[in-house]
Amino acid sequence: SLPALIAIMALATALYSWNLSGSGLNSFYSSAIYSGTQSWKAWFFGSLDAGNFLTVDKPPLALMVMGLSCRIFGFGTWQMMLPMIVAALGTIWILHSSVKRVFGHAAAALAALVLALTPITVAINRDNNPDTLLLLLMVSGAALGLRATRDGRLLPLLGSAVCFGLAFN
Repeated sequence: SLPALIAIMALATALYSWNLSGSGLNSFYSSAIYSGTQSWKAWFFGSLDAGNFLTVDKPPLALMVMGLSCRIFGFGTWQMMLPMIVAALGTIWILHSSVKRVFGHAAAALAALVLALTPITVAINRDNNPDTLLLLLMVSGAALGLRATRDGRLLPLLGSAVCFGLAFN
């Protein structure tokens, strides 16, 4: 199962990062991310301008993650998209792990492959829209919720609530 997961994640990495600088990112979110590199207040609120006059129409968490990457590595396509590619790969890994526990290795590999190759998934993971982080948090929340119901423990249930809360912060 591990070689299959590694192959799927390598394929996903290639799909999500191939010719990334030519993919044409969303300028609306790029402006907010750039503003976040200029002002911590704009970073916190997901503002379109460093003066914090206008905010974007989505929750700011994904913009915060991309903005932090751009603050560390400089503003650019790769710097913006690196956290989203990592989040997409994390989503594949979490889905694989969750499905494997219940249905076995073959079903887990199939679920991971379907997620990695679904056209809309490829599209959102090649753009700077916040949907990639939303998907990661929702899959994580579902996986933790399943674990909570299976094990009858409170901590995974709280983790699930936190994931869903952050997804729609």
